[in-house]
Amino acid sequence: MALREGALHVKMLFCSRTLYKFASFSGARLLSKHVSSQSVSPKHPEIADDHLIYTQEHFAMKEALRKLIDQEINPYVDQWEAEGTFPAHKVFKILGNAGFLGVNKPVEYGGLGLDFSYSVAVAEELGSIRCGGIPMAIGVQSDMATPALARFGSDELKKEFLLPSIMGDKVACLGVSEVGAGSDVSSIKTKAVRKGDEYVINGGKMWTTSGTQADWMCLLANTSDGPPHKNKSLICLPMNLPGVHVARKINKIGMWSSDTAEVFFDDVRVPCKNVIGQEGLGFTYQMLQFQEERLWAVANIVTTMDSVIQETVNYTRQRKVFQQPVLHHQAVHFRLAELQTEVELLRSLLYRATALYIKGNDVTKLASMAKLKGGRLARELSDSCLQYWGGMGYTSDVPVSRFYRDSRLMSIGAGADEVMLGIICKYMDTLPRK
Repeated sequence: MALREGALHVKMLFCSRTLYKFASFSGARLLSKHVSSQSVSPKHPEIADDHLIYTQEHFAMKEALRKLIDQEINPYVDQWEAEGTFPAHKVFKILGNAGFLGVNKPVEYGGLGLDFSYSVAVAEELGSIRCGGIPMAIGVQSDMATPALARFGSDELKKEFLLPSIMGDKVACLGVSEVGAGSDVSSIKTKAVRKGDEYVINGGKMWTTSGTQADWMCLLANTSDGPPHKNKSLICLPMNLPGVHVARKINKIGMWSSDTAEVFFDDVRVPCKNVIGQEGLGFTYQMLQFQEERLWAVANIVTTMDSVIQETVNYTRQRKVFQQPVLHHQAVHFRLAELQTEVELLRSLLYRATALYIKGNDVTKLASMAKLKGGRLARELSDSCLQYWGGMGYTSDVPVSRFYRDSRLMSIGAGADEVMLGIICKYMDTLPRK
């Protein structure tokens, strides 16, 4: 499905109603003129020309991804949820061949060279996967473990780790959180001590998405004894090195199909050349990665929220209580209207932050606001909708209960709600000074 010839490559993705091309050349521009207006999916009623940030090409990409999801992922989601893992190498290779793991990455390393709005479009469409774990793992691969590498890494590192990750030949994981340092990234204890041309790494990482299957880790470690915001580096760490121990697969409340691991490092030796960018700037690089990670997470969850509301509408329309459909009770249809309004407000914030980000602005405050609102709305929406499903909502057989379990992570992962509030207060200059 994909043809690559060095820095010039053309991706041909077959949509249900049109054949469109992504081409990267001299600045990695998109050949948009070949996409007809009919490529806009009927599932997306917006007119592309009037959309805040999307063009015809965004909608064509979304439609192609939706077709791939319906054919290659959704039919197996229930099985993978039951098994507690999904075949990441197989799924990522399918996505990599179709170009969905590097839409905003450099052309010379297998990406499409497009702007971040295309990653947001992909994240939105991945929300149509019938669980949260698989989209999360895909997001780690495309927009959480690789942005710093793509932006600051050496050519050698990009060829060894970025290119195969974009192609789906290697599975990446992100090593930041630890048992005593989750949202407080500055408190991590893992150390990488320089000895000659190598680092000797000791410590451990917790809650590592794809940790049992990953080929390499984007590891944040202390590389000096300096101040906590200036002593850290990001390191590309192959997971098959001696001393890397995947201690256990962690059982979780939700995100069942995504394997999550605790990993330990015992005198792991990594070449110093595996440092991404400049030594000591790892904390800064990771904060930059968080901007994209948080926007990606919001984009992913708004689509699922739309689906949960619609499925709740459908169910309450046919389920009767006291001789009338549940939906006909004013408390129910008013509440669903309120929730849909909140989703639209969140989507508008996402699009505004994305539009500013692709113009080079610092959107840390807006991304933090969107992440905060997304996590809280997910909890509110999933609880309200599950209530209207009654006893069925308390089973594990319906999507609303899966969303109830999976979406709880939104207020914890990539920075807890309280951390988002602290960031927002800092930008508002209301945070008490020490």
